[in-house]
Amino acid sequence: MVYPGRGRQPLWPILAVTGQPALLGGPRPEISYWDNLVREIRAAGDQRVVLSSEFFAEADDATARRVIADLGGARVHVVVTLRSLTRILPSQWQQYLQNGFHFRYLEWLEGILSDPPRTPTPGFWRRHRHDALVTRWAAENGPENLTVIVLDESDRLMLLRVFESMLGLPGGFLAPEEKASNRSLTLAEAELVRLLNEEFTRRDWPHRDYARFMRYGAVEHMKNARQPSPGEPRIATPAWALTRAAEISAEMARNIESLGVNIVGDISSLGKVPGDMPDPGADDGPAPMVPVEAAASATLGAFIAGGAGGQTAEEIVRDLDTRTLAKVLAERCRQHVSRLLPD
Repeated sequence: MVYPGRGRQPLWPILAVTGQPALLGGPRPEISYWDNLVREIRAAGDQRVVLSSEFFAEADDATARRVIADLGGARVHVVVTLRSLTRILPSQWQQYLQNGFHFRYLEWLEGILSDPPRTPTPGFWRRHRHDALVTRWAAENGPENLTVIVLDESDRLMLLRVFESMLGLPGGFLAPEEKASNRSLTLAEAELVRLLNEEFTRRDWPHRDYARFMRYGAVEHMKNARQPSPGEPRIATPAWALTRAAEISAEMARNIESLGVNIVGDISSLGKVPGDMPDPGADDGPAPMVPVEAAASATLGAFIAGGAGGQTAEEIVRDLDTRTLAKVLAERCRQHVSRLLPD
């Protein structure tokens, strides 16, 4: 079996073939990356190849047709993994934050779930209108060559076991890599990132510096180096949004069932409202206080990304004044501490 490309998923080739821009601050994807990946896959001959990327969901009809043709036509079997929108919304908002956006969660929800949607992120529905997504790929390669896997949120190993079966691997062959877990931001951490994104926009800092100082600097270090306390508030989706998302998911599930594709798992579960629905009267509320250690971790991450471990002062400020960024973070720390200290 062959798993082509570099890293956990071949990001740049998929961005290139689907015509998507780079992540904010990242290099421009060239179509030659996709051509090289296709050559690697064709060189595998009769070996089974697994090519995985969530960014295939952004493909339009013409791109899906090209991808199927480039990868072997009738030999290709497409697999789509689905979660309910109720689970996707908070994680997707965090991904937008980590790509430079700075809208608040409720503001974004109101736009996404309105009819018609009013949102600065139209790509959300290109990716997560799941019935249209499955229809698009099934039309290019036939419903018999497409499998939908509906994830069971209570069984974290389900996806691995299903792929073992599809690939003819022995049970237990695939194992989760604990270090690879990508934890969610807490409410306060997300607010810190959002505020810093506002600073990036307000100060008109170059986009090329965002990946270096924020995504792979402040944010990554905070997520990897810090373990939130059990009582630290998480991002909560209000009841009205969960209800609306469940309704849309149920509609999509019915449409997918009618397509004649292979389905693994309980597709009706997509339209269920989570049992831990929040108070219907909950709203945005006051801005969360950012824990001091979260701001400190973000500051350290920015320093490391800027080269403070060995670069000269000129090198550190060559692309961006990291001292200004550190000052912003330090001010957030100071504001939090001042709330805790007696007058």
